Amino acid sequence: MPVAELLVRHADAWTRATRSPFLDAVRDGSLPPAVFDTWLVQDAHFLGDLLRFQARLLARAPRPAQAVLAGGCVALVGELDWFGRVAAARGLDLDAPQLPATIAYGDLLYRLDAADVGTALVALWAVERAYLDAWSAARPGAELYRPFVEHWTTPAFAAYVAGLEAAADGAAVDDAGADDAAVFLEVAEAEAAFWEMPR
Repeated sequence: MPVAELLVRHADAWTRATRSPFLDAVRDGSLPPAVFDTWLVQDAHFLGDLLRFQARLLARAPRPAQAVLAGGCVALVGELDWFGRVAAARGLDLDAPQLPATIAYGDLLYRLDAADVGTALVALWAVERAYLDAWSAARPGAELYRPFVEHWTTPAFAAYVAGLEAAADGAAVDDAGADDAAVFLEVAEAEAAFWEMPR
């Protein structure tokens, strides 16, 4: 089963993962900057966890998937550097403690080290597809947040997500997709919780 079918089969879960009052408020400008800043700090923590997960996945991935995973790791290093610059400009402490939703999402990524490579690739695709879909739904974004929305919806990022989809499809070992559906739903739930976190 192509992984994109999961978006159709679990449309309600995906809507909860990629639509939220937080994103609506980014779009209309009603989101308080302090709430956005809380989310930024937690997202930086998550990106660190994602980089560690992706680097470990790269080491055990099939050869056809390695190029997109390696490119993603390089991009995540660059993104973490960008977060550092944004944090400095906004006076944010990236060493602030992780909140429960961030910890839970990191735990999910850590557990995926024990999953088969195909399932882990589906999870990674779902993580990045959720990010792309969510921020695309917030376009164009209010003036205060528009640079962020544009940063997270570039054609290059969309191409990367498409590459992950191809890698996940290529690594599939069966057509049943039970593990894929389960991990897809776990990611969707973690995404929904992450949008609800900064209050």
